Formats: sequence, structure tokens, C-alpha cells
Amino acid sequence: MARSPQPPAALPGKTEEREKSRQIGNLAALWPFLRPYNGLMLAAVLALVLAACVSLTLPLAVRRVVDNFRTDDAALLNQYFVGALVIAALLALGTGLRYALVTKLGERVVADIRKAVFDRMVGMSPEFFETIMTGEVLSRITTDTTLIQSVLGSSISIALRNALLFLGGLALMLLTSAKLTGLVLLIVPVVVVPILFLGRRLRVLSRENQDWIAASSGNASESLTAVQTVQAFTHEAASRVQFGNMIETSYQVSQRRIRTRAIMTVIVIFLVFSGIVGVLWMGARDVRADTMSEGALIQFVIYAVLVAGSVAALSEIWGELQRAAGATERLVELLHANDYVRDPKQPIALPRPVRGEIAFRNVSFRYPARPEVAALQDVTLSITPGETVAFVGPSGAGKTTIIQLIQRFYDADEGKILLDDIALSDMAREDFRKAIALVPQDPVIFAASARDNIRFGRLDASDEEVEQAARAAAAHDFIMDLPQGYDSFVGERGVMLSGGQRQRIAIARAILRDAPVLLLDEATSALDAESERAVQAAVDKLSAGRTTLIVAHRLATVKKADRIVVLDQGRIVATGPHDQLVAEGGLYARLARLQFTDGIAAE
Repeated sequence: MARSPQPPAALPGKTEEREKSRQIGNLAALWPFLRPYNGLMLAAVLALVLAACVSLTLPLAVRRVVDNFRTDDAALLNQYFVGALVIAALLALGTGLRYALVTKLGERVVADIRKAVFDRMVGMSPEFFETIMTGEVLSRITTDTTLIQSVLGSSISIALRNALLFLGGLALMLLTSAKLTGLVLLIVPVVVVPILFLGRRLRVLSRENQDWIAASSGNASESLTAVQTVQAFTHEAASRVQFGNMIETSYQVSQRRIRTRAIMTVIVIFLVFSGIVGVLWMGARDVRADTMSEGALIQFVIYAVLVAGSVAALSEIWGELQRAAGATERLVELLHANDYVRDPKQPIALPRPVRGEIAFRNVSFRYPARPEVAALQDVTLSITPGETVAFVGPSGAGKTTIIQLIQRFYDADEGKILLDDIALSDMAREDFRKAIALVPQDPVIFAASARDNIRFGRLDASDEEVEQAARAAAAHDFIMDLPQGYDSFVGERGVMLSGGQRQRIAIARAILRDAPVLLLDEATSALDAESERAVQAAVDKLSAGRTTLIVAHRLATVKKADRIVVLDQGRIVATGPHDQLVAEGGLYARLARLQFTDGIAAE
């Protein structure tokens, strides 16, 4: 049965801030991205002012034409028409220039925002991604930035233009007829009230709508990434229902938002144009009484229409600005998200060449998502340079946790981890990670060629070095059997490769990295017996002279290790070479008896 959709969750520590959010004020967070383009903004504002000023000049030309319809001077009348054409040309030029400049500014700023958010996210520790789905992050980078692009590239400039038309038109209306302008101003409070009342409701609905869109994206990403598992367990129908429920909820929220905005637009436009009709009626009476000319009335009406149109446009754009403000808030959350794993302000450089000495000193750790369970408890361990150490134990004993802490994906709750006598927390993560090569249990294969996937280990490697690494990992032969050899596209997440082939690509990547510390987390778990022997020989050769840490469930792969560390419930319960641990009995001997069917004596 599919789960019913749950309300999208905020980032940790952001719920209260979200509730205190102040709509349009969030757009101020865009200023750091706008500041580098002051020249472009100035040019766009000048074009906008030009278009607005020309628009305000047009009614003056119309008045002159109307008031001189009956003049005997045909040349003068022609001049007024030519002047009107010139004004129209300037209006077209200013509007086109404004569109080009503002659109360019919006595209440029949104591109910078997307890069900034991605740059921030790609450096976040795994702890951050325990609390937010990757699909939601991608939704914010795409959907939310699209909203901001619409506002920066259109809505804000239109809002400024209409604000200028409103203020300029109002001033010129006052000069044309103070009495009629006074009547118009009586309508303003009546128009502003529904904008303020409905606008607050619109902001809440806009934010909720965006949250549900992001949540549905996260759900879809999760299901499609694991599509084979979904199909294997015939979970397609349930997944469709779950995604459909989230989409339907998002749609229902959007409908409430649309209805609110439509009601606000109807009320504002009706009130504004009702006022114009009333003012026009009063003006017509003044014309009949010869206290106002026909041209002056037409001029006033045009200004009134400009002002009314500006108010209506501003009320509509207000909703767009609120949606963009919500999107900005969500993106700022990512940019300012707290990462508990940080580089020190003044990092210590790891001396080169790296010796590869690793030490755990009274290390205890609990995963943030499971604080009630200790992953490691008071672990103290020293690994000498060039030593091969294997970690064995039942599932959940803490083996993979050790691998993650050595890469500082998490920080220990207590104790220290050192590399060459320097605490990992005192160094820049990028610095010491360059000295580490990893082969994970579930290798990540990118949607690229086999060659590019291996070269991921060292981007400056030559084609010859890539192929040498592939040979060492027993990957060369199957790569050459692919349609384009090393240039063959292996599909998203390596779907065109078998599990063993993906593992060998990952091993070749680690071999190419040529790092002094090698981490193997179940590196041969997906290999057949023949490939495992070939890869094991390559690993034995590769680990010579390097500090190598091996995590394995199959004890046959760790018997040759210099030392075996047995873990149970996050604690070290025994250490020593294979034969010694078997002779001592205990957990390791019990695991060995379960795996070696020929008996321990035969070993």
C-alpha cells in the first residue's frame, strides 16, 4: 500500500525562520548576485525610465492632436502627427532595449545562483543529505531558480515601469485636472485593502505549492534511481499512487493559489475601472459645461488608464514577486545550510610525501540519523605506514563507519583520527583526501565512457595510464569487448555493465589515483571467483608499500592481511593475523568456521 503524502519538511533549524518569513523582503538575498552587474542594471534602468517617460509623453501629443482637429493650419496638425510617430518610435526602442538588458541580467544572475548552490551542495558532508532528499535539492536548483529568472528577467522591470507610470501619471493627472484626480484618489484605499489581505494568503499558498513540487521531485528521483528494485518487487502501482498523491496535493494547493490570485485580480481591476468610468462621467459633464476641452479630457482619461493599468499590473506582479521571494528563501536555505563538518579557518598542510600512518584515539561516533545507536565506541588503533589492515565482523559492527571517518565524511563525537600525526579536523578535507583512494562496496559509475569513469581517479592521467590501470584491475578485456572499447558509453549509473564490471571499473579508478592510502570497502564482493583472483592479485601488488584498509565479509580475501581487526557492536574485540585469531577462538574463529567448509585445520 502506498504511503499517503506527507507535508514537505524544512531543513534542520529552518522551521521557525520559515514561519517568520517576510515575503518580498526575501528578495534582498539576491543583491549579492546582482551587485557584480551594476553597469548592466544601470543601463536597464535607463532604458526603463526612457520607455516610461515616453509613455507619459504620448497623452500630451494626443491632446494636441485632438484639440487641433479643427485648426486651419494643416502644417501644424501634420507636425503633431509626426511628433506622435517619433514618440511611438522612442517607446518601441526603449521597450525593446529594456527587454534585452533585463532578460540578459536575469539569465546571468540565475546562472550564477545555480552555480553557487551546486558549488555549496557538492561540498556538503553526507550528514547534510541525511536530512534532505537529493531530488528536492535538484528541484530547488531548477524549479526555484526558474521562478527567480522570471522575476529578474521580466517581473521586476515591469513592476518598476508600472511604478513610474503610476507616479508620473498621477502627477500629470493632477496637473490636468485637480478635481478629477481627487476623485480618483478616493478609490486608492479601497484597492489597496484587498491587495494586502489576499496577498498575505497568496504568499503562504505559493510557498506550500513550491514545497510540494520539490517533495514530488524527490520522490520521483528516488523511485527512478531504484527503478529495477521497484520493478523487481512489483511496486510500480504503489509508486505511481504515491507519486500521484503528491502531485495531486501540489495541484490542489496550486488551485487555491490560482483562485486567490484570480479573486484579487478581479477585485482590483473592477474597482479601478469602475472608478475610471465614474471619473469619465464627471469629466464629460465638465466638457459640456466648457470648463474642460475634449483633448484635456482624453489626456486625463489616458493617464487614468495608464495609472489604473499600472495598479492592476502591480497587483498581479505582486503575486509573482511573492512566489519568487519564497523560491529565494528556499535557495538561501541551501546556501546557508549548516554543515557540521567544516574545514578549519587556518588548516595545517599535510606534509608530502605522505607516509600513510593512521591513528584512532578513543574514537566514539553515532550517526546523526541514529543517535541512539553507537556506531563506534572508544576505538583506539594505530596503523603503521605500508601496513595492510583488514576489518571484519558482523553487519553493523562499525567497519564501514571507520572507512567513512577516515575520509572525514563525518566528525567523531569523541576522540581524534590522525593521518601522519595530524588530526583530520586540523587539515583541509581536499588536502588529505588527495592522499586517499577508495573502492566502495557500491561503486558509483557516471553516465560517461569507460575511459572517463576510470580517469575520474586522476583527471590528468594519459590514455596509456588509464589502460594500465584497467589491466591491473582485470577490466581491460571486458572493456575492449564493448562496442567502442574505452570510449563506450556505459549508461547512467553504469546500467550497461554487470555488477562485477562496475566494481572493476572502480578498482581501476583507485589504482589510477596512485594514493599512499588505499581503502577497500567490500571491493571484491561483486566479482566472480575468477575475476576475484585476478583483482586480488592486483590489489596485493597495489597495496605493497601503501597503507591499505580492507573491509570484507568474506574472510578468504583478508587472510593475507598484516593484521585483522575484529569489530563487534562498535568495539574492537580482537586484533592479530589470521592464524592467531583462529587459534584464540572467539568471534573471528566462529566466523571462519561458518565460511570455510573444509575446516580450519585445512587452512
